[in-house]
Amino acid sequence: MRAVFDTNTVLSALVFGRRLAWLRLAWAEGTVTPIVCRETVTELLRVLTYPKFRLDGAEREALLAEYLPFAETAHLPNPPPDLPLACRDRDDVVFLRLALASRADVPVSGDKDLPVLASAYPVVSPAGLRERLAPED
Repeated sequence: MRAVFDTNTVLSALVFGRRLAWLRLAWAEGTVTPIVCRETVTELLRVLTYPKFRLDGAEREALLAEYLPFAETAHLPNPPPDLPLACRDRDDVVFLRLALASRADVPVSGDKDLPVLASAYPVVSPAGLRERLAPED
């Protein structure tokens, strides 16, 4: 499965590990392939420098090394694809556009704004992704 993860989901998996430790394992094993673009990686790099995370350069590089090697790189076309619905948070638009442009199977976000678009585009929470990845009994 190919997925676009918003920055908060990636941060939760990399920095706060416990709750989304399964996600790190899923992309490391190839169960899910993260899709990134220049804009989403730039956002991740910027957020990892926030003082509240107290990460030095080596720690940031180590975290990125646990994510980026497993990611597929895509490019946003210019002009980017139109969204099926308006998105209230401008910062979320890039993730939806990347999902559309890359033909991702699903965008993944814990953001309350994105799942409201589910009627037009199937945005799922990390828990929803885990359910999709769970083997059928």
